[in-house]
Amino acid sequence: MIRHVDILDTKILSDNWYILKKVTYEYTMADGRKETQSREAYDRGNGATILLYNKERKTIILTRQFRLPTYINGNPDGMLIEACAGLLDKDNAEDCIRRETEEETGYRIENVQKVFEAYMSPGSVTEILYFFVAEYKPHMKIGDGGGLEHEQENIEVLELPFEKVLEMVRSGEIKDAKTIMLIQYLQIQQLLS
Repeated sequence: MIRHVDILDTKILSDNWYILKKVTYEYTMADGRKETQSREAYDRGNGATILLYNKERKTIILTRQFRLPTYINGNPDGMLIEACAGLLDKDNAEDCIRRETEEETGYRIENVQKVFEAYMSPGSVTEILYFFVAEYKPHMKIGDGGGLEHEQENIEVLELPFEKVLEMVRSGEIKDAKTIMLIQYLQIQQLLS
């Protein structure tokens, strides 16, 4: 186990979109030995994600949009089906996810429930993601969604039966980790049973 960590040096490698740092640090091991390592860490801020569900219809709301990193890594068209999400910026997680839900899906949700938080890629990314669920009803739809033009978002809103979504996870059509985690949460908690 590591008992103590000292940051020795931090270099900014890129701050073009977000911040990529090279950090050199020394830590003390349980037996007292010291070890020095250098690692890169990508800091894009923290985020929030939400899965909207409708108990009567047994449906959920997802989005589909182009994700360059998936295209680079073998996703033929780069399109990814995922739960609504966004970066916190200066908001708290709940305010962020309410705003993102309205922008991306067109729904103004009422009761938001935080279910957990998680580091999504702790070996290289600093981000903590806050996970939420909320029930939606037709009267909550106040717009088309699709994201913000000035953020260059081009988001398709999908309303899908939960059983179909489970099959899409099994078949690999849904490959986004945060989305799979929220779908499994709905299933485990039997929120659509």
